[in-house]
Amino acid sequence: MLSIIRTIATELNVRPQQVEAAVSLLDGGATVPFISRYRKEATEGLDDTQLRNLEERLGYLREMEERRAAILKSIEEQGKLTPELKSQLLEADTKARLEDLYLPYKPRRVTKGMLAREAGLEPLADALLADPMLTPETEAPKFLNAEKNYADTKAVLDGAKHILMERFAENADLLARLRRFLVENAEMAAKVIPGKENEGAKFRDYFDHHEPLSAVPSHRALAMFRGRNEGILALALVMPNQEEGMPHPAEGMIAAHAGIRNEGRPADAWLAEVVRWTWRVKLLTHLETDLLGDLKERSEEEAIKVFAHNLKDLLMAAPAGPRATLGLDPGLRTGVKVAVVDNTGKLVDHGVIFPHEPKNQWDQSIAVLAILCQRHNVDLIAIGNGTASRETDKLAAELIKKHPELKMTKIVVSEAGASVYSASALAAAEFPDLDVSYRGAVSIARRLQDPLAELVKIDPKSIGVGQYQHDVNQVRLARSLEAVVEDCVNAVGVDVNTASTALLARIAGLNTTIAQNIVSYRDSNGAFRSRDDLKKVPRLGDKTFEQAAGFLRIMNGENPLDASAVHPESYPVVQKIAAKSAKDIRELLGDARFLKAVNAAEYVDDKFGLPTVTDILKELEKPGRDPRPEFKTATFQDGVTEIKDLKPGMILEGVVTNVAAFGAFVDIGVHQDGLVHISALSTKYVKDPREVVRAGDVVKVKVMEVDVARARIGLTMRLDETPAPARKGEGKPGGRQDQVTSKRSFGDEAPARTGSLGSLLMKAGVKK
Repeated sequence: MLSIIRTIATELNVRPQQVEAAVSLLDGGATVPFISRYRKEATEGLDDTQLRNLEERLGYLREMEERRAAILKSIEEQGKLTPELKSQLLEADTKARLEDLYLPYKPRRVTKGMLAREAGLEPLADALLADPMLTPETEAPKFLNAEKNYADTKAVLDGAKHILMERFAENADLLARLRRFLVENAEMAAKVIPGKENEGAKFRDYFDHHEPLSAVPSHRALAMFRGRNEGILALALVMPNQEEGMPHPAEGMIAAHAGIRNEGRPADAWLAEVVRWTWRVKLLTHLETDLLGDLKERSEEEAIKVFAHNLKDLLMAAPAGPRATLGLDPGLRTGVKVAVVDNTGKLVDHGVIFPHEPKNQWDQSIAVLAILCQRHNVDLIAIGNGTASRETDKLAAELIKKHPELKMTKIVVSEAGASVYSASALAAAEFPDLDVSYRGAVSIARRLQDPLAELVKIDPKSIGVGQYQHDVNQVRLARSLEAVVEDCVNAVGVDVNTASTALLARIAGLNTTIAQNIVSYRDSNGAFRSRDDLKKVPRLGDKTFEQAAGFLRIMNGENPLDASAVHPESYPVVQKIAAKSAKDIRELLGDARFLKAVNAAEYVDDKFGLPTVTDILKELEKPGRDPRPEFKTATFQDGVTEIKDLKPGMILEGVVTNVAAFGAFVDIGVHQDGLVHISALSTKYVKDPREVVRAGDVVKVKVMEVDVARARIGLTMRLDETPAPARKGEGKPGGRQDQVTSKRSFGDEAPARTGSLGSLLMKAGVKK
């Protein structure tokens, strides 16, 4: 354990004591949000990102230690554990190194080398290797063994060859050198499988592709791996500029390792054949598989990080706040689904209108929406960005123009995942009597009011901000995304008297069962009046209360501190500050001038250190402050509703929907996101696109190129740039499907139903 702590401390560039404290807290059941927010003294200020990395590495290193112990035990039971081997195993710092060392001792099926050794051919192999002056054809007959199927010279020499091949191929030091050499010098080559050219057209940029293995970026690697999985591409590791028929450089490394040289001696040609076969039969496929596997794993990790960053940006997007909202889920044939939620997110009305083809009930639809908005004092109109989104956006614009007295604002929002939520058990429990086709409109409206509170109800993988999300390890992806959701929810905190079960379940220390118990207790006993009341909830014990209490808010409760991020365990500090200043606690809240003058060090004691007291003072200045940015919206340009409307040189406003390693995708209102390549994000060098933009940002872009046939839009944020002929960019085909938020028309398969809007439709002159 000490070595694990030292390793992690070195990797995170922190002190071992910090890591040790964090590990102790994690092992004791503490959550990352709780440790990062309320145990800063113990970890000396490790933040949530450091703690997540620590937690992940801790799991990896513990798994490696378990594997190391199992290998040591296995070799020891075989009676082959020498002091030197034991030392090498104890010093191995990766799983790959451990497995290389274990390879010669690993139980396995019978091999040709094993059979040759059992037949007594190892002395021949050793003799020819040690003394190439021996003639193989002369020495081999001495080892004939017909009973073991070595009845002639060729069979004997082949058996000796397999003994040496296995010996060389299982040498851990040689394997390590070969791996390092290939990583530094080999190229990854992709070739189209003959006959697959038309079927795999989306991968055509990789039909004859080479680039250094060490420099392949994650998005290109994953695109090529997808091409291989779909049977379009063949992948291999090759040496640059190697002439056909020439020995591979790895063969020279194997020969040097074994002390084999071609000096024209009798056994030299046979030994050269052993080396060639060792590489081509034993090591080439093995190392190629390993190194391409390593590349895929690294690329997946990078893709998962991209997804996690984008998800965090989306979840932490600015909320419009508690304002009555009209949600419109666009559609053509089956109409536009309509849902109105009040300022608390409660559904108060719903139905369907048919402003578009084939019914074209434009004026009647505006009349219906006007009545709805007046009746419920609607402040915001949320429009899903799927099929018929721009047409519906135009409808909303005309509604606002005709009824300026309503003072409404329209916003197009991503509807990714709305259909997943609509058909979920959670939505069914929340709206048991509401047709599935309308639940999407409710979700669209609510995610404008509070993106975080609504999106936590959806599987993060369905939110549509991932890069090759279906190609990566799904367990690691899920674990990473769950951590992001947990960190975001706890960073904001939740109102325990209004939060859904899904939102409460993300609070540190809680789970779905306890969250449901909280809601049930709330429904039966009324609103919680204090955090202490939470202890009355079934299964919410002291440990759970400790983890969760600071993130649960009681608005307008008995204790004003219950509405803040101050943890109940720290209330005595606030009471001391109030007593010393002769102020009521309510007077302290928001009194920035007074709180800035407080000397935090005066309130430090054995239980509460300076970091905690400093955090308390900051929280008192703005109790319950929301870390999310101010709400603002993008305005799509009139007349630009389809990709064919775009012209190079247009300057448009849009919303960043996804950030990938090679650039950012921007929704400019034409149902197909455009790509701002990383080189076009700024006039300065950009290493990581997130240095410039994040998901949800409103940006101005210039159209550089439009490929209608391939549904591709090239954009730039360097607005003084002049459009030029299309160049070969980094946004390779084969991966785009997972990178763009899906454009859908939710409910197009469901029968249209008028719901509670029937009477309004009749008033507007629309027949049911």
